[in-house]
Amino acid sequence: MGVIESLLLGFKVVLDPTNILFCFIGVVIGTLVGVLPGIGPVGAMALLLPATFKASPESSIIMLAGIYYGAMYGGSTTSILVNIPGEAASVVTCLDGYQMARQGRAGPALGIAAIGSFIAGTLSVVGVMLVANPLAEAALRFGPPEYFALMCSGLVILTYLAQGSVLKALMMALVGLLLGSVGLDIITGLPRFTFGVNELTDGVGIIPLAVGLFGISEVLINVEKTLETEILRTEITNVWPSLKDWAAAKWAVLRGSIIGFFLGTLPGGGAILSSFVSYAVEKKISKHPEQFGKGAIEGVAAPESANNAAAGGSLIPLLSLGIPPNVVMAMLFSALIIHGIQPGPLLIKNNPNLFWGLVASMYVGNALLLLLNLPLVGMWVQVLKVPSRVLFPLILLFCLIGAYSVNNLIFDLYLMIFFGGLGYLMRKFGYEAAPLVLAFVIGPVLEQALRQSLLISAGSLLIFVTRPISAVALGIAFLLLLSNLLPYFKKYRAEYEGFEE
Repeated sequence: MGVIESLLLGFKVVLDPTNILFCFIGVVIGTLVGVLPGIGPVGAMALLLPATFKASPESSIIMLAGIYYGAMYGGSTTSILVNIPGEAASVVTCLDGYQMARQGRAGPALGIAAIGSFIAGTLSVVGVMLVANPLAEAALRFGPPEYFALMCSGLVILTYLAQGSVLKALMMALVGLLLGSVGLDIITGLPRFTFGVNELTDGVGIIPLAVGLFGISEVLINVEKTLETEILRTEITNVWPSLKDWAAAKWAVLRGSIIGFFLGTLPGGGAILSSFVSYAVEKKISKHPEQFGKGAIEGVAAPESANNAAAGGSLIPLLSLGIPPNVVMAMLFSALIIHGIQPGPLLIKNNPNLFWGLVASMYVGNALLLLLNLPLVGMWVQVLKVPSRVLFPLILLFCLIGAYSVNNLIFDLYLMIFFGGLGYLMRKFGYEAAPLVLAFVIGPVLEQALRQSLLISAGSLLIFVTRPISAVALGIAFLLLLSNLLPYFKKYRAEYEGFEE
């Protein structure tokens, strides 16, 4: 079946009234999550995942994906009007977006953010269509050793691109792997790390873990802050950018789309890295770099295009290889597994309705977001005025409902509260939750690939270095890990030599 026929199949799926409704709900909630500084797309997806259990896999994935790229759209509104990123990927947008708003140009800033996001989102969907199928066909040649090596490389690259300490990120990844191994042994069927708690026989639930680490901890961190956000008092007019604005921003949108798409496909890349890199590239090649940070429209167009393109690009390794490149894709990975669908090379062949329905839904979702973000900017501005004393109790309520509704177990609430406290302490001491969640999700798949490889080789580890793909992937992972740890060894050696003197 060709690309055109496949895409027509996708539109047939998404234009079903139920799927259209789920797509609309996803992008609206995503925009709301992006506008409100707080829970973020991961927490929102974790909260709403139980609500999709009774829906079809297509409807569920369409809605959850809509939350993700909808949040990329919505984050720009808060960044431009309040100078506070509603979503982590919109941090860079604050630099020039808020300055444009202070100069009375909030309308063009919001307009170029929405239109640039639409263009980038559409281009990324085209990229998914062109790349995902050939990559999936190539991945059919992969065996357990190749999958093990690729996942190891992904985890190392994720820690390599961590925002804080690399050592701390690596520690969190190891904790995630440990938590992922709780439950029944995949070979012997015996319980491990359950400490006699029957509820842990099925393992630690992804919902209590994610909701606690991202939802509860976010509320606890924000409760400490007494800072009141002040919305810029300016009339939002002329949302459609002028010809001069278009001339300045058109290449920034295109470059941001390309950078975002390719960085989105990398493990650990995602929207945050893409927005920073695209902003840095625009500033580097600009004829007037001194204008950046003072209200340059390119400084809004590039990162907003990049983070939306990255949202589409990150679907490629998830759907083609079964490897989630970031924590948001880890949530989508969990949703697919819950619905009995194994992400990977056979997904496109075995579930064409889901894959092409998701691709077509992104076309529809991006069009819906453009309609939601340009004419309804005023409504989203009003949402920003919701006081914290109302917003945070509501978030906590939804966290409790989301964690309990999966298995109807009080134990899951205890787990969520525990991980909420753990997430709060992690954030206070500079430990990131993303490596932990990503390692937790792919841990069982990583272990299965390792043990299958050892069964094939009768226990010999040489299977990982005698097969070219796994050898190259493990070599890259080792070199990256070594480059991360070298500064620590040098520091230790300098301190040791100083002590001897």
